[in-house]
Amino acid sequence: MKPTTIVTRLPIAASGERVWNSLMFYESIEEPPPLHLRLMLPRPIRTQGSKSAVGDQATCLYEGGHLLKRVTRIDRGRLYEFSVVEQRLNVGKGVRLSGGSYSLRELPGGGTELSIMTRFLSRNRPRWLLQPIEAGACHLFHRHLLGAIGRKAAAAAAAAAQAR
Repeated sequence: MKPTTIVTRLPIAASGERVWNSLMFYESIEEPPPLHLRLMLPRPIRTQGSKSAVGDQATCLYEGGHLLKRVTRIDRGRLYEFSVVEQRLNVGKGVRLSGGSYSLRELPGGGTELSIMTRFLSRNRPRWLLQPIEAGACHLFHRHLLGAIGRKAAAAAAAAAQAR
């Protein structure tokens, strides 16, 4: 079975360092997910464990189960990659998450493009019908996460400017 990889990008009006310091997993977003995500995905509760060094593992708790994520690669300020080493969580019947990443690219003018990638296997059939639906749901999830990270980075930039 071939994995599906979904990537969503967003330009953020903040430095790469601010965006890097604002990265978070879905389970760490304090604002509630929008209604469409609450209807499609399990509700996140919190993350336990360390996730700052390669090899660290974090348990991401949801209503009805958990994911265990292991940090596999960090290139500070550019790339943060993880694998899902355990999934005890129903994510769209037949979907098995395998990993993801955040990558940052500096933009001309001082902003940063943040890309989020999710990799998963799906046993759902027929693929020609369900693959675009799964991709759309993943992009919605990514946009929620990108928006939260962007707002966190913008708030940090505003606080730093106000402190000057």
